[in-house]
Amino acid sequence: MDKNYITNLYTKISLLTSAYFERMRLTRNTFMIIVAIIIGLLAGFAAIGIRFLIKEISLLSFQGPGTILENIFSTPWYWVLIIPAIGGLIVGPIIYFLAPEAKGHGVPEVMQAILLKGGNIRPRVAFIKAIASSITIGTGGSVGREGPIIQIGSSLGSMVGQFFRVPSKRLKTLVGCGAAAGIAAAFNAPIAGALFAVEIILMDFAIAQFSPIVIASVTATVVSHTFEGKFAAFIVPKYQLISPQEIGFYFLLGIMAGFVSFLFIKLLYWCENLFDNKIKLPEYTKPAIGGLLIGAIALLFPHIMGIGYDTINKALYGNMIWYVALALIFVKILATSITLGSGGSGGIFAPSLFMGAMLGFSFGNVVHWLFPEITASPGAYALVAMGGLVAGTTRAPITAIIIVFELTNDYNIILPLMVTCIISVILSSKLSSESIYTLKLLLRNIGIKEGMEVNIMESLYVKDVYRKEVESVRDSDNFNQVVNILLKGKSAEYPVVDKENNINGIVSIYDIKDHLLERDELKYLLVAADIMNPDFETLPPESSCQSALDIMSRYDLEGLPIVGSENSRKLIGYIWRKDIQDAYQKEIERMEIASNLASSISMKEDEKQVHFMEGYSIVEISPPRSFIGKSIRELDIRKKYGVDVLSVKTFIKNDVKIKAIPNPNHVFREDETIIIAGEVDKINLLKNL
Repeated sequence: MDKNYITNLYTKISLLTSAYFERMRLTRNTFMIIVAIIIGLLAGFAAIGIRFLIKEISLLSFQGPGTILENIFSTPWYWVLIIPAIGGLIVGPIIYFLAPEAKGHGVPEVMQAILLKGGNIRPRVAFIKAIASSITIGTGGSVGREGPIIQIGSSLGSMVGQFFRVPSKRLKTLVGCGAAAGIAAAFNAPIAGALFAVEIILMDFAIAQFSPIVIASVTATVVSHTFEGKFAAFIVPKYQLISPQEIGFYFLLGIMAGFVSFLFIKLLYWCENLFDNKIKLPEYTKPAIGGLLIGAIALLFPHIMGIGYDTINKALYGNMIWYVALALIFVKILATSITLGSGGSGGIFAPSLFMGAMLGFSFGNVVHWLFPEITASPGAYALVAMGGLVAGTTRAPITAIIIVFELTNDYNIILPLMVTCIISVILSSKLSSESIYTLKLLLRNIGIKEGMEVNIMESLYVKDVYRKEVESVRDSDNFNQVVNILLKGKSAEYPVVDKENNINGIVSIYDIKDHLLERDELKYLLVAADIMNPDFETLPPESSCQSALDIMSRYDLEGLPIVGSENSRKLIGYIWRKDIQDAYQKEIERMEIASNLASSISMKEDEKQVHFMEGYSIVEISPPRSFIGKSIRELDIRKKYGVDVLSVKTFIKNDVKIKAIPNPNHVFREDETIIIAGEVDKINLLKNL
């Protein structure tokens, strides 16, 4: 069947469905709840599907009548060595040629889609991620299924949102609905699913977003209960806090969990760097190398293969040797890092739980042997440390606490769990400022620590905000002249320059206030050079506004001098905190308006021009030939042509990729169309270039 026919049919159905919902005149909240239920249903069935697929591939790879771990133990050594390599050999080309986003643990890719793509995730990602992760895990890859289920759920949420043509702000919420539904269905933990979405994926507890996320999470859990029963991810015995003194041991456990979390984060990205930059082989062959290494490790420690839930359950019930559990902490860190670093597909949630169980069990054995009267059994420490590792790696303590609490349904475990998780997060954050998710984004130059505003500030440049008209003080001005300038001026600080306009320092009202009573005696004795502060920082115009704010915050300044270049002292202007804040607010408003307008025009295939004000319109055109190969910044489109580029459509093999609010460094290509807004006359001039 012709692909264009399928694409056109999908578009027609999407438009008809969207129009039908518009005619129903539903309120925004009602519409979002209906869509959240749809996403919850899809994600719930997807979670059931991927669990079934992993189980079938595992039984095919390691045959036998027992559990997966028992089957691995009974498999000949050469198959244990070879099977993970075969899995990598299959997964590598699938990911490389069909969906590179399916590589790794998936959650950073979802966060990136939220931050930079308005929540747009390609529909194929859900299918490819399910196949790649199932093969990776089923053939012994040392990763978990929760990360893939999160990415699959998020992809389904984005797909449903795109089908209903929702604007980007609501599309992000629907991506969060998919992530929440994925976690809820994976653990049968609806509260944890909802909190994971708002704490990690969206980083926003706004009630308008939280409501549909809760609905999606509950719906996915109901689907999971209906078709698979109210199963528990782990078989957890009842535990309780034996004595108040025991809290001290959980405090120590939190410290240890923080160190192990830090080690896991560092080794994972060290392995990724090793395989990405040091091993010079085709990308699609690297997962096979990783699989071979996993097989070699499994010859001594078969427990590290696959998800590892069987081994976790052994630790929870105390059916392990403590020093074996201790060794498995570090072997699992290495195995998971190799699997993901080499290009395998899977999550870090289950490995974190595995490491936590091994850490808690080995630690619990020691303290219970030393202090049997005041401590619980080792299994209690294993359970609590599972939460500590999840909290330390993801920096999501609330999600970690609620997940373990929902697994046990026992309030007695909540106090040690809270202590361990919070101490783990504090220590892990001290050792590494980024979580296991945000570090990947940071390595891609995507700032997330302060949320969306950091990315906006990084895209605003000093040259577009600073004031060229600047009042200054000459270094030869006497004390009386300096006082008059400061008292009559509008600012509390002024740059001090020489006769060539080179800046030598900063003088402020605070530098002179102690001498005002002696003004008559000092007015001709002191000059500006004597009272100025020679310790100051400057910025060139090419710097980002985020850099300017960082310096202002560090020195508690309201403004900053701007010089001609990085090595120059020639004063050309001044940038003020208030001007940056105004520019940020305008950019936020522009992005909101532009995103909604871009979405509206992108969804109407037969309408290439929209008039939204008298004399103004939004138009979709091909870039003029003179634009090809040049960036938006280089062309300076807004200044030279008087129009704004709202979004860019790139056509790739019958697929359309839309960049709402494109990066200023985006370079135009021939296989693109651009959506621009501006005065009709100026748009017509641009069309005729």
